[in-house]
Amino acid sequence: MAIYRFKVSFEDYDDVIREIDIKSNQTFEELHRVLHASTGYPVEASSSFYVSNDFWIKGEEIAFLPNARKVDRGVALMENTKLSKFIDDPHQKFYYTYNFDRPFDFHVELMKIMLEEDEQKAYPCLFKSSGQAPKIPGSVVVPVSGVATEKIMDDFDFLNDEEFDPENLEEVDHLDDMSIDTPSEKSSEVQEVEEEDQEEDEFMDEFSDNENYDADDYQKDDY
Repeated sequence: MAIYRFKVSFEDYDDVIREIDIKSNQTFEELHRVLHASTGYPVEASSSFYVSNDFWIKGEEIAFLPNARKVDRGVALMENTKLSKFIDDPHQKFYYTYNFDRPFDFHVELMKIMLEEDEQKAYPCLFKSSGQAPKIPGSVVVPVSGVATEKIMDDFDFLNDEEFDPENLEEVDHLDDMSIDTPSEKSSEVQEVEEEDQEEDEFMDEFSDNENYDADDYQKDDY
């Protein structure tokens, strides 16, 4: 049984590379799964391989969890499609999009074809790993049995960043009960202060008018 060695790299992160060994009669879904065992991304995400030329132009699609439109169109399914069906070139290329909701794009290139399998290996398997896969936006890495996996955070997990404590809801309820004082609700002490300020303003205005009047009279006396 022939063994394919694929080099998989992120389109936007050239330094993140995975090399995967897989049997020629295994499926695209198995390649999809072993790749994300190495990136830590959830495998149950709608994704597709596209047969590609040397310029990474997309051709025929092989899909995982396709939408209804693709199903109606008769798209090839990863779980039913063996790799050997689309290997026409010793350096065959595939363009791969993972998770159409929050996509990452990859370049997948056949690097080597080995005619004999290693009986000590369980295929597919990771041959080489270089670089750390970028985090999916809105997710955190959670270690499970020594393997880094991605757990998609709930949309409201941003409250955790603010050290939100559900027990503090009583404080929030207390704030809701508070209201801004209207004039009729002001304390008598506050009203007295405001009245004193108003009387002082009126007195100053009256004093200012008298002062102007005396000055005018003084000017008339000079003449």
